[in-house]
Amino acid sequence: MQRRAYAPTAALAAAVLATGLAGCGGGGGDGGGGVDAKAGQSGSSAPAGPPGKYHSLPEPCGYVSPATLRRMLPGAGDGDEEEAKRLLRGQAAITYDTDRRVGCRWKLETPNGTRHLSVDFERVVSYQPGVSDEARAQQLYERQATAAHIPSAAPSSSSAKPSAKPSAAASPGASAGAGASPRADGPVPQLGEESAVPSAPSSPPASASSDPRLAPRVLDDLGDDGFVNDKLATTGTGVHRDVTVVFRSSNVLVTIAYDQWTTDKQHVPSSQDLQGKAHGLARELDAGHFGN
Repeated sequence: MQRRAYAPTAALAAAVLATGLAGCGGGGGDGGGGVDAKAGQSGSSAPAGPPGKYHSLPEPCGYVSPATLRRMLPGAGDGDEEEAKRLLRGQAAITYDTDRRVGCRWKLETPNGTRHLSVDFERVVSYQPGVSDEARAQQLYERQATAAHIPSAAPSSSSAKPSAKPSAAASPGASAGAGASPRADGPVPQLGEESAVPSAPSSPPASASSDPRLAPRVLDDLGDDGFVNDKLATTGTGVHRDVTVVFRSSNVLVTIAYDQWTTDKQHVPSSQDLQGKAHGLARELDAGHFGN
């Protein structure tokens, strides 16, 4: 009779234990949320901002035409077609998410110096509630332009947002660009992504060109925003000019870095030549409409 009295107690304990285990296992099914989900879509009361126009990026090394590369890397191969093909093929930048960032690099070495060309595409995705991908890309673009001290590119104190295309002196067909592109916020495994760019560097660099029409400036014929930067450096071994073009098209930031180094200090690399070629490449890329 005593054994029968303990049986219901044991059964009740087993039932409670089973219920507790079932409750613990039931919460695990929510862990497989969607990849790259935006803020505001999981538990946040603020809605996510609208997605950007571009949802993918091009294959960067093949996006630049061979004719353009031959103009920017004069003498590539020197008559050796196989060597020329190798040089013009370029080298893809190492990234961890080709839907978010891609790039390609080219290098031409000659007895008198070297030329480097790089192209970088960054597709910005905003993880800030209520901030669209395009608005986030514009924020990052403006940060770069301000860091480079581009005239008329800094946000105005009288308005929260500068105009998309501030006025700038027109360039005689030559133009070029800016610095490395900082990244969108959020868990994006991209090369150099969201790199820290100071909003106000300590001192602006001196103009690299004596011609004011070739000074660092806003470019109003590229995408939604664009600018060119130009720096000249003289060292003990030669002269180095760096031209960078940065432009934004919707939620994609494009950076073109083009430089020439020469051992002949009497022959300073031309701003007009380097800017004109970098600007032409930027317009070519902009016309290609990137990914879909």
